[in-house]
Amino acid sequence: MQGKKEYQEKLFTSFLLSERVPKQNFYRQLKGVLDLSYLYKLTESYYGSSGQKSIDPLVFFKLCLVGYLENIISERKLIQHCSMRLDILYFIGYDLDDELPWHSTISRTRQLFPEAVFEEAFTKVLEMCILKGMVSGHTQTIDSAPIKANASMDSLELKVPEDDLESYLLKIRHISAMDKETPLRQAKLNKASQAQQIITANPQELGAIKSRNKRWAKDQDQRPGAGNKGSKYTSNKTHYSPTDPDARISVKPGKARKLNYMSQLSVDTGHHVITDISAYHADKKDSQCLPDIVGRLRSRLHLFGLLWRNCVADTGYSSGENYAFLEQINLLSFIPPHGTYKGGPDGFIHDQERDHYVCPEGEIIPFKKVFEDYRTKTFKKEYRGTTYQCRDCPIKSSCLGKTAKEKKFSVTYFKPEYERNIARVNSKRGSYMKSKRQSTVEPVFGTLTQFMGLRKINTLGIAQANKVMHLSAMAYNLKKYLKFVQKQVKTNAKALGFLFMEIGVLQKWISFNLRPLKLR
Repeated sequence: MQGKKEYQEKLFTSFLLSERVPKQNFYRQLKGVLDLSYLYKLTESYYGSSGQKSIDPLVFFKLCLVGYLENIISERKLIQHCSMRLDILYFIGYDLDDELPWHSTISRTRQLFPEAVFEEAFTKVLEMCILKGMVSGHTQTIDSAPIKANASMDSLELKVPEDDLESYLLKIRHISAMDKETPLRQAKLNKASQAQQIITANPQELGAIKSRNKRWAKDQDQRPGAGNKGSKYTSNKTHYSPTDPDARISVKPGKARKLNYMSQLSVDTGHHVITDISAYHADKKDSQCLPDIVGRLRSRLHLFGLLWRNCVADTGYSSGENYAFLEQINLLSFIPPHGTYKGGPDGFIHDQERDHYVCPEGEIIPFKKVFEDYRTKTFKKEYRGTTYQCRDCPIKSSCLGKTAKEKKFSVTYFKPEYERNIARVNSKRGSYMKSKRQSTVEPVFGTLTQFMGLRKINTLGIAQANKVMHLSAMAYNLKKYLKFVQKQVKTNAKALGFLFMEIGVLQKWISFNLRPLKLR
């Protein structure tokens, strides 16, 4: 007989979340292994002694982790999502009839706690992975990726120059036909400091700015947004974001300009566990960030008794200063140099003992001085010959060019460090390290940006962006931790099966060799 279900609400019911959530559920397993009780003592000083009780710091961190595990970057959507999930309610310690915190409480609490609290929580999760045997420590891969800031290119403002310039430079932006139809997108409050609103370009760059602005006003009629041609007339020296002053314009080949933060990430090659993550300004070069990353990561690994030996990164981290720095702290660098690097002019031989070059015609080009390159801010060594040496040289025209009278060139001050690094990169071990970097750190970035809520920074300021990145990395490592435990169980079961198989084979061998001999 056909059944028909009629719903009628019960006045009283018996319902236990612990009985409804399966034992193999992800959040049930996470609740059993994740101990955040240290947060009470860590955050105690940031609360007052009177008034209503605020959100439990354990609940706050668990809600944040759920957001990144579920790939939800909106606090409002996060609370709505949690209210519909029994396993998440069980994880954060709430019952069905308990009212969840307001979404604004999550934002205010994240602003209340300093960066050190989030870094400590990340370190505790990393410690869990280390104790489980997931981190080898000896080889770390480093890479970076831009993360979209919570600010629009359409709201950019033109910096005000200190000197008197033409009136068109003092305008905020060119009033286009698009702006006449719809109002400009401007920030409600200008959060930028006075220093950031002043042009930092030199006179030569200011001249280029003038010409670009003229072409902009004449050739096209669009705002300097991310998706149109007007974006090429913007730069961090001439424009700033009043919404998020810490956000910077970054350029990636083939993609539109955006206001971003730069995420610097280091991953262990053992089981792809994130060992360090931090937010930097998007206009800062990777090579400038490397000493800070290495110092912080080295201290963290040393804290847990791990010896770091190999530092693997791409060409963006290449510089003579970085090679020398890594050698001083006994780290082997596997960082390919830039394609423009040359140990000197083609055909010239370097004498390391006397520190001079010998040209193809046998003339000695001696060392002259050490200077700092104003463009790259790196130290270089200048080598310079004399007019007498090159006067009657048969290859003078091809070697000196049309105007030069003597041979003059410069090489990096850290040429020996460059050569040693290049030898490591070009070796078989270097090729292995390159493939290891590509298969380790790059997929981690893809997972964070696509599935772990790091496609966009939903906060303002670099300090808040740093907290967001640490929370996303914590969620990633916790997911790896639980998968690793399950994998280990399977591996142990498999090993036990092989053991039983070997015991069976051994028993057969013993029974065969020790059987009673039959006499004929």
